[in-house]
Amino acid sequence: MNKTALSVNLNKVALVRNTRHLGIPSVMRAATLCLQAGANGITVHPRPDERHIRPTDVIDLAKLLRAWPDREFNVEGNPFHNLLDCVRDLRSRQLTVHQVTFVPDAEGQFTSDHGWNFPTDAERLRPLIAQAHSLGLRVSLFMDADPQAMTAAKAVGADRVELYTEPYAASWGTPQQTDQLTRFAAAAQAALDAGLGVNAGHDLNRDNLTEFIKQVPGVAEVSIGHALIADALELGYSVAVQDYLRCIHEGC
Repeated sequence: MNKTALSVNLNKVALVRNTRHLGIPSVMRAATLCLQAGANGITVHPRPDERHIRPTDVIDLAKLLRAWPDREFNVEGNPFHNLLDCVRDLRSRQLTVHQVTFVPDAEGQFTSDHGWNFPTDAERLRPLIAQAHSLGLRVSLFMDADPQAMTAAKAVGADRVELYTEPYAASWGTPQQTDQLTRFAAAAQAALDAGLGVNAGHDLNRDNLTEFIKQVPGVAEVSIGHALIADALELGYSVAVQDYLRCIHEGC
């Protein structure tokens, strides 16, 4: 098995589905095919405006994952919006969610584009992390690749950080690529030294993923949505997932 898990983000499947009232493409079918192909988990980001993943999707996916006890369910979002209500609802239904990823999105934000800011966000995050822990959840904080912030993330109770990788992806194939990889490697090592697990995500794809895994230490999980679903439109879910797993394996 790869030491780095692949969690497939299904938001874009739901986004296309929501443009009509036909129920296609099916989020559940997409999840099933990705899991059958070897994906280690499923990620969703249910935003308050429900423009893609809806609360019913979260419930249905949690039910589906009962049949895959060796895979993980990661629900991400802003803990000051709907995220904690969503996972409390799952717990009240005795459904499993393994990880929550706290993301500092504004309502209606186009996509996630920055991490939490320390020390500014520390005190307001601390009680919400404690609430998530009381539900038995692992907490990952969406963070910029700032080595100095990792001890602060650990201090407020985070279990992992998810490194926001868009700056690395944007630098791919440019003279800045090496500097960005060095920056992310330093941030990951600082997180590991602080006792945090390391996740990563945003604009990782089949071109840049292997080198990231090679150069950045201790990546436990990558969460990939947009690029993988775009590839699946051409290749099919199964082939796309298997090729991302290949990229991870070659990086490990």
